[in-house]
Amino acid sequence: MNKPTKAIPKFANLSEERAYWESHDSTDHLDWSKAKKATLPNLKPTTKTISLRLPQHLLDSIKVEANSRDVPYQSLIKVWLQEKLRQ
Repeated sequence: MNKPTKAIPKFANLSEERAYWESHDSTDHLDWSKAKKATLPNLKPTTKTISLRLPQHLLDSIKVEANSRDVPYQSLIKVWLQEKLRQ
């Protein structure tokens, strides 16, 4: 896609920039065929707190298993859920 690209204008503030990009296409300014995948190693995935009701005997068994592996039981539950989703 070797079409010449336009220079990105300078903006006085964020509102002006937002208005510009709402009405213009970025392909006029960037050659997306040359884009590279970015890696952001310091980002943490967002988490959401949930409430999960388990029978006491099941929770106790999970805690025993987590203790034998020397990991927090919540972390073990997350690992097991992820493994099950991959199957």
